[in-house]
Amino acid sequence: MRNDVLSGAHGWLHLPLLCLLLGPGCTTLSQAHDGTASGVGDNAIMVDASALPFVRQMDERFQSFQIGMSHLTGGETWRSYDEDAEQGEETGENFAAIREARAPTDLNNRRLRNLTRALGPLYIRYGGTTSNSVYFHDSDAPPPADAPEGFQTLLTRERWKSAVDFADSVDAKIITGFTVSDGVRDASGAWTPDQAAAWLAFTKNIGGEIYAAELYNEPNAREPGRTEGAEPAANYARDFARLKDLTDRVAPELKLAGPGTAMLGLPFPIPSLTQVTAEDYLTARPLPAVDILSYHFYGALAERCADPESPQGVSADDALTEAWLARPDTEFQKQKALRDRYAPKAPIWLTETGTAACGGTRWQPTFLEAFRYLDAQGRLAKQGVDALVTHALISGSNGVIDEATLEPNADYWAALLWRRLIGTRILDAGELHDGLHLYAHCARGRAGGVTLLAINLRDKPAALSVEGPVERFSMTAPELQSRTILLNGHPLTLDDQDRVPELVPAVQSSGQLVLEPTSINFLLLPQAANPSCTL
Repeated sequence: MRNDVLSGAHGWLHLPLLCLLLGPGCTTLSQAHDGTASGVGDNAIMVDASALPFVRQMDERFQSFQIGMSHLTGGETWRSYDEDAEQGEETGENFAAIREARAPTDLNNRRLRNLTRALGPLYIRYGGTTSNSVYFHDSDAPPPADAPEGFQTLLTRERWKSAVDFADSVDAKIITGFTVSDGVRDASGAWTPDQAAAWLAFTKNIGGEIYAAELYNEPNAREPGRTEGAEPAANYARDFARLKDLTDRVAPELKLAGPGTAMLGLPFPIPSLTQVTAEDYLTARPLPAVDILSYHFYGALAERCADPESPQGVSADDALTEAWLARPDTEFQKQKALRDRYAPKAPIWLTETGTAACGGTRWQPTFLEAFRYLDAQGRLAKQGVDALVTHALISGSNGVIDEATLEPNADYWAALLWRRLIGTRILDAGELHDGLHLYAHCARGRAGGVTLLAINLRDKPAALSVEGPVERFSMTAPELQSRTILLNGHPLTLDDQDRVPELVPAVQSSGQLVLEPTSINFLLLPQAANPSCTL
């Protein structure tokens, strides 16, 4: 008798005992969520996991996250959505109207550490707009009440040490940025290294390390309250050379990433972001010698900054469309061409990304967002991104962990499954099918094994046909905009010690796999014996 499983509306049932009871007419085909599998198997996609060709190898810390510098210093963040407001009613008339105060985050919190540790190894980027104008108070004496002139926020030794300790405790390497505001400028307007030098020295003295750094957070973006336009390319090149001179002397192991330009995946250019381009920064003299080519990307503006129905915005109705999910592709190919031309040996890092700029969408904490999250990682890993830093680990409506409760949002569970099942060697699962996206990697920790990530975007079942036993991890939800995530039909929750649960697969033998409508499926084939995965 075959050791298959049956999928119903309430989860999985092992078939051996069931088939003994039902007799020879028992089906070994997984049933769809509506209780039927009729006709689905006729259109099954055949996958020979043993023969999927090798594409490339990515960084083991590919899946990474940002903790905004404002979580260390306190300061402003994007205003929370009004739960009573309808989608589209949150558009702010000015920058101040869509921001709100935040206190520093307790990075010693047990739940936060447990949740983050489960995603390691990773990079943590302590960055964002706040890092452009932060003052590092290099003293154990009490800091001033306000940041000195030319700066906007204060970072104390104590708070930075807590950030270094947090990264160490969760197996993370640190990415950050250095201050570029008026407080570090000389009479000619050039960047000076004193603040960066003190910061690097203190980090080294406490046994920490900054693995990589960007000079600017988004040099091409207007920053209300500090700049009214993009940083000129000549200024960037001059300042980058000064930073390079500093790091060559005091931190030669530190990798410099750049230029870190911000781009939106809109069907038309945004003048404020394209006035000075990444190519302008990379070709200004003296030529910036970047170790890592970095860029930022968001598919649209959140409703704090644009109506969801406008060309600049994105609505929940767009979330599962092919056009929306494909938006990262064009910008990555542009960045890859720049890398190949100006820094051919440099890895490409997407050092800040998410659903939408301006703090994320109203529905970002829900299951609906998990489709974009995993699809973006699958497609960009295959194309050539080596590290992808999601904004954010914790932050307002766009954190994978809820900032107020520190409970996992939907993307957290997606990230956990990725971490447990997806290895660093990427395979070619072929072209994406309309409504069904399939990605393949060597399985993490299973020599010869293959993990398929099958994302069913459609509101009807889909089918795959594979050989060999399958360990299946299927994500669904009671509703698309629900924060409750089901794994093989069972809700995912933390235990009373704030630990993540064991992720238990449904196991079935070789044959057809029916994917529920609008579901995300990690399919581990431990006996695939793919030669690219035996290394």
